[in-house]
Amino acid sequence: MKIFAHISWLFATIIIFVCLTILILIFHLVPEPLAPKISAWIVRLSTFFSTEIEGKEDENTQMFLINHQSDLDIAVMETITKKNLAWVAKKQLFDIPFFGLAIKLAQNIPVQRESKTSLIKLLRDAKHRLSLGKTIAIFPEGTRSPKEKMLPFKSGAKIIADKYGLIVQPVVFMQTSKYYNLKNFYYKPGKIKVIFLDSFVADKKNKEWLNDLRKKMQKVYDDELANNPSHR
Repeated sequence: MKIFAHISWLFATIIIFVCLTILILIFHLVPEPLAPKISAWIVRLSTFFSTEIEGKEDENTQMFLINHQSDLDIAVMETITKKNLAWVAKKQLFDIPFFGLAIKLAQNIPVQRESKTSLIKLLRDAKHRLSLGKTIAIFPEGTRSPKEKMLPFKSGAKIIADKYGLIVQPVVFMQTSKYYNLKNFYYKPGKIKVIFLDSFVADKKNKEWLNDLRKKMQKVYDDELANNPSHR
Protein backbone atom coordinates (compact mmCIF):
# COMPACT_ATOMS: atom_id res chain seq x y z
CA MET A 1 0.00 0.00 0.00
CA LYS A 2 2.81 2.41 0.89
CA ILE A 3 4.62 1.59 -2.36
CA PHE A 4 1.48 2.50 -4.32
CA ALA A 5 1.20 5.76 -2.35
CA HIS A 6 4.85 6.59 -3.15
CA ILE A 7 4.30 5.88 -6.86
CA SER A 8 1.17 8.04 -6.78
CA TRP A 9 3.18 10.80 -5.05
CA LEU A 10 5.79 10.70 -7.82
CA PHE A 11 3.06 10.89 -10.46
CA ALA A 12 1.35 13.81 -8.70
CA THR A 13 4.66 15.65 -8.24
CA ILE A 14 5.52 15.27 -11.92
CA ILE A 15 2.07 16.60 -12.80
CA ILE A 16 2.63 19.65 -10.59
CA PHE A 17 5.95 20.45 -12.27
CA VAL A 18 4.44 19.95 -15.73
CA CYS A 19 1.66 22.35 -14.81
CA LEU A 20 4.17 24.95 -13.60
CA THR A 21 5.80 24.65 -17.02
CA ILE A 22 2.43 25.16 -18.69
CA LEU A 23 1.82 28.23 -16.53
CA ILE A 24 5.13 29.74 -17.64
CA LEU A 25 4.53 28.96 -21.32
CA ILE A 26 1.00 30.32 -21.56
CA PHE A 27 1.16 33.18 -19.07
CA HIS A 28 1.59 35.93 -21.68
CA LEU A 29 -0.74 34.23 -24.15
CA VAL A 30 -3.94 34.29 -22.08
CA PRO A 31 -5.61 37.00 -19.98
CA GLU A 32 -5.22 37.02 -16.20
CA PRO A 33 -5.88 34.97 -14.16
CA LEU A 34 -6.28 32.12 -16.65
CA ALA A 35 -2.71 30.79 -16.56
CA PRO A 36 -2.66 29.85 -12.85
CA LYS A 37 -6.29 28.69 -13.05
CA ILE A 38 -5.63 26.41 -16.03
CA SER A 39 -2.50 25.05 -14.37
CA ALA A 40 -4.37 24.36 -11.12
CA TRP A 41 -7.26 22.68 -12.89
CA ILE A 42 -4.91 20.38 -14.77
CA VAL A 43 -3.37 19.40 -11.42
CA ARG A 44 -6.83 18.79 -9.99
CA LEU A 45 -8.12 16.72 -12.90
CA SER A 46 -4.90 14.77 -13.42
CA THR A 47 -4.49 13.83 -9.77
CA PHE A 48 -8.18 13.03 -9.29
CA PHE A 49 -8.89 15.16 -6.24
CA SER A 50 -12.27 16.79 -5.75
CA THR A 51 -13.64 19.32 -3.27
CA GLU A 52 -16.58 19.66 -0.94
CA ILE A 53 -17.47 23.25 -0.08
CA GLU A 54 -19.17 24.38 3.12
CA GLY A 55 -20.12 28.01 3.60
CA LYS A 56 -20.04 30.65 0.92
CA GLU A 57 -17.28 32.73 -0.57
CA ASP A 58 -17.82 36.47 -0.10
CA GLU A 59 -17.50 38.06 -3.53
CA ASN A 60 -16.19 41.23 -1.87
CA THR A 61 -13.33 39.49 -0.06
CA GLN A 62 -9.98 41.26 -0.43
CA MET A 63 -7.90 38.81 1.61
CA PHE A 64 -8.17 35.07 2.20
CA LEU A 65 -6.51 33.61 5.31
CA ILE A 66 -6.02 29.85 4.89
CA ASN A 67 -4.51 27.15 7.09
CA HIS A 68 -1.64 25.37 5.33
CA GLN A 69 -0.90 21.65 5.41
CA SER A 70 0.09 20.61 1.90
CA ASP A 71 1.59 21.78 -1.39
CA LEU A 72 -1.78 20.88 -2.85
CA ASP A 73 -3.43 23.80 -1.02
CA ILE A 74 -2.71 26.41 -3.71
CA ALA A 75 -4.21 24.26 -6.46
CA VAL A 76 -7.28 23.67 -4.27
CA MET A 77 -7.84 27.38 -3.69
CA GLU A 78 -7.20 28.37 -7.30
CA THR A 79 -9.87 25.93 -8.50
CA ILE A 80 -12.62 26.88 -6.04
CA THR A 81 -12.51 30.65 -6.58
CA LYS A 82 -12.68 32.74 -9.72
CA LYS A 83 -10.77 35.52 -8.01
CA ASN A 84 -7.39 36.64 -9.32
CA LEU A 85 -5.18 35.65 -6.38
CA ALA A 86 -1.88 37.18 -5.31
CA TRP A 87 -0.18 34.76 -2.93
CA VAL A 88 2.13 35.99 -0.18
CA ALA A 89 5.12 33.63 0.07
CA LYS A 90 8.62 33.46 1.51
CA LYS A 91 11.16 35.41 -0.54
CA GLN A 92 13.41 32.32 -0.73
CA LEU A 93 10.80 30.60 -2.92
CA PHE A 94 11.10 33.36 -5.52
CA ASP A 95 14.83 32.64 -5.81
CA ILE A 96 14.40 28.95 -6.69
CA PRO A 97 15.15 28.34 -10.39
CA PHE A 98 12.08 27.55 -12.51
CA PHE A 99 9.66 27.50 -9.56
CA GLY A 100 10.57 31.09 -8.72
CA LEU A 101 9.86 32.18 -12.30
CA ALA A 102 6.36 30.69 -12.14
CA ILE A 103 5.41 32.54 -8.96
CA LYS A 104 7.01 35.80 -10.13
CA LEU A 105 5.03 35.79 -13.38
CA ALA A 106 1.76 35.57 -11.48
CA GLN A 107 2.74 38.70 -9.49
CA ASN A 108 2.72 36.94 -6.15
CA ILE A 109 4.19 38.82 -3.20
CA PRO A 110 7.54 37.94 -1.60
CA VAL A 111 8.07 38.51 2.10
CA GLN A 112 11.26 38.33 4.10
CA ARG A 113 10.71 37.69 7.77
CA GLU A 114 12.28 39.81 10.49
CA SER A 115 13.01 42.66 8.08
CA LYS A 116 11.56 46.16 8.46
CA THR A 117 12.55 47.00 4.90
CA SER A 118 10.70 43.93 3.67
CA LEU A 119 7.63 44.97 5.67
CA ILE A 120 7.49 48.31 3.87
CA LYS A 121 7.81 46.51 0.53
CA LEU A 122 5.14 44.01 1.57
CA LEU A 123 2.66 46.80 2.24
CA ARG A 124 3.56 48.53 -1.02
CA ASP A 125 3.25 45.31 -3.03
CA ALA A 126 -0.06 44.44 -1.39
CA LYS A 127 -1.46 47.89 -2.22
CA HIS A 128 -0.32 47.50 -5.83
CA ARG A 129 -1.92 44.05 -6.23
CA LEU A 130 -5.16 45.31 -4.69
CA SER A 131 -5.16 48.23 -7.14
CA LEU A 132 -5.02 45.65 -9.95
CA GLY A 133 -8.14 43.98 -8.62
CA LYS A 134 -6.32 41.00 -7.14
CA THR A 135 -7.26 39.30 -3.90
CA ILE A 136 -4.47 38.68 -1.39
CA ALA A 137 -4.12 35.04 -0.30
CA ILE A 138 -2.04 34.23 2.77
CA PHE A 139 -1.15 31.15 4.77
CA PRO A 140 -0.86 32.98 8.12
CA GLU A 141 1.06 30.10 9.73
CA GLY A 142 3.93 30.97 7.39
CA THR A 143 4.74 27.36 6.56
CA ARG A 144 3.11 23.95 6.21
CA SER A 145 1.77 22.33 9.37
CA PRO A 146 0.72 18.78 8.43
CA LYS A 147 -0.52 18.11 11.96
CA GLU A 148 -3.99 18.81 13.30
CA LYS A 149 -2.94 21.87 15.35
CA MET A 150 -2.41 25.13 13.49
CA LEU A 151 0.82 26.98 14.12
CA PRO A 152 0.77 30.51 15.57
CA PHE A 153 -0.24 33.05 12.93
CA LYS A 154 2.42 35.47 11.68
CA SER A 155 1.69 39.17 11.97
CA GLY A 156 2.08 40.01 8.27
CA ALA A 157 -1.55 39.26 7.43
CA LYS A 158 -2.81 41.54 10.21
CA ILE A 159 -0.43 44.35 9.25
CA ILE A 160 -1.69 44.37 5.65
CA ALA A 161 -5.37 43.97 6.55
CA ASP A 162 -5.21 46.66 9.25
CA LYS A 163 -3.32 49.12 7.06
CA TYR A 164 -5.88 49.03 4.25
CA GLY A 165 -9.02 48.06 6.20
CA LEU A 166 -9.49 44.92 4.12
CA ILE A 167 -12.43 42.57 3.97
CA VAL A 168 -10.95 39.33 5.28
CA GLN A 169 -12.39 35.85 4.83
CA PRO A 170 -10.96 32.88 6.75
CA VAL A 171 -10.89 29.52 4.94
CA VAL A 172 -10.31 26.17 6.64
CA PHE A 173 -8.84 23.29 4.65
CA MET A 174 -9.44 19.87 6.14
CA GLN A 175 -6.64 17.32 6.24
CA THR A 176 -4.97 18.19 2.90
CA SER A 177 -1.74 16.58 4.11
CA LYS A 178 -3.70 13.33 4.24
CA TYR A 179 -3.82 13.45 0.46
CA TYR A 180 -0.48 14.98 -0.57
CA ASN A 181 2.52 15.06 1.74
CA LEU A 182 5.82 16.17 0.19
CA LYS A 183 8.03 15.13 3.10
CA ASN A 184 6.54 11.64 3.38
CA PHE A 185 6.42 11.08 -0.41
CA TYR A 186 2.74 10.29 -0.10
CA TYR A 187 -0.29 10.97 -2.29
CA LYS A 188 -3.74 9.53 -2.65
CA PRO A 189 -6.74 10.98 -4.50
CA GLY A 190 -9.76 12.00 -2.48
CA LYS A 191 -12.33 14.66 -1.63
CA ILE A 192 -10.95 17.71 0.17
CA LYS A 193 -13.35 19.66 2.34
CA VAL A 194 -13.09 23.45 2.32
CA ILE A 195 -14.97 25.56 4.86
CA PHE A 196 -15.57 29.27 4.17
CA LEU A 197 -16.09 31.19 7.40
CA ASP A 198 -17.86 34.55 7.63
CA SER A 199 -15.89 37.50 6.31
CA PHE A 200 -15.17 40.62 8.36
CA VAL A 201 -13.52 44.02 8.02
CA ALA A 202 -10.12 44.20 9.71
CA ASP A 203 -10.13 46.56 12.68
CA LYS A 204 -6.69 47.79 13.74
CA LYS A 205 -8.16 48.88 17.08
CA ASN A 206 -8.62 45.21 17.91
CA LYS A 207 -5.06 44.07 18.54
CA GLU A 208 -6.09 40.45 19.13
CA TRP A 209 -8.25 39.73 16.11
CA LEU A 210 -5.61 37.58 14.40
CA ASN A 211 -5.02 35.45 17.49
CA ASP A 212 -8.76 35.19 18.08
CA LEU A 213 -9.21 34.15 14.45
CA ARG A 214 -6.67 31.36 14.82
CA LYS A 215 -8.62 29.99 17.79
CA LYS A 216 -11.86 30.20 15.80
CA MET A 217 -10.37 28.43 12.77
CA GLN A 218 -8.86 25.75 15.01
CA LYS A 219 -12.23 25.14 16.66
CA VAL A 220 -13.91 24.79 13.27
CA TYR A 221 -11.19 22.34 12.25
CA ASP A 222 -11.45 20.33 15.51
CA ASP A 223 -15.27 20.18 15.35
CA GLU A 224 -15.23 19.00 11.75
CA LEU A 225 -12.61 16.38 12.59
CA ALA A 226 -14.64 15.13 15.56
CA ASN A 227 -17.95 15.01 13.69
CA ASN A 228 -16.78 13.58 10.38
CA PRO A 229 -14.97 10.22 10.65
CA SER A 230 -13.91 10.36 6.99
CA HIS A 231 -11.22 12.91 7.89
CA ARG A 232 -9.43 10.53 10.24
